[in-house]
Amino acid sequence: MSADLLSRLHYALIRGFIERGACPVNADLAKELRVSPSELEEFLREMAEIHGLVLHPHVCEPWVVHPFSTTPTIHWVEAPGRGWWAPCIWCALGVASLVGGDVRIHTRVGAEAEPLIIAVEDGEPSEADAVWVHFAIRPARAWDNVHQHCAMVLAFRSREEIREWCARHGVATGEAVPLGQVAGFAREWYGSHARPDWRKWTVPEAQEIFRRAGLVGEFWDLGKLSGRY
Repeated sequence: MSADLLSRLHYALIRGFIERGACPVNADLAKELRVSPSELEEFLREMAEIHGLVLHPHVCEPWVVHPFSTTPTIHWVEAPGRGWWAPCIWCALGVASLVGGDVRIHTRVGAEAEPLIIAVEDGEPSEADAVWVHFAIRPARAWDNVHQHCAMVLAFRSREEIREWCARHGVATGEAVPLGQVAGFAREWYGSHARPDWRKWTVPEAQEIFRRAGLVGEFWDLGKLSGRY
């Protein structure tokens, strides 16, 4: 599949989420790209191989097209008359940046009982200094099980709350990052996702985005990974 067709496929997926709040079905994607259903499935599998999306395990349909999820999560991005699920709080900030305007992110502190609502305007959160984001799993291991990785990128009120949560759940403490810093990271990471010329980051490109976002050190090192991140 050509890089141009991959970009067109990704653009159709993201545009569908933004405009309709839902992922386009395979039949509509095939029609838009002027390919057969079987060819579309080949293209979706190729997209999944470069981590441009995540397919359902037993059917060739998009499950996650970062920063959007096709199935419910604890992260709901609310806009007037529309809304989207996101796999993690970082992705939710990515959705907020892509759709623009005033939105509210509904989530729960540490994915537990306490609700948390974050107002965001054009990708900038109002609680930039009052909320922390915990990344539990090193990015170099994210694609070993991307669902687990995303599920563990959660919002908290403080570093101490993160330490207590990790001890309670038997989770190794990863990296705590202020919400405002994660929002800037999300804006750059997902900033090109709604463009027709989108392409998946290479590992060196991803590492450079980490660096520009101030995410440096051993935890953020992508090491010897190759290909697309």
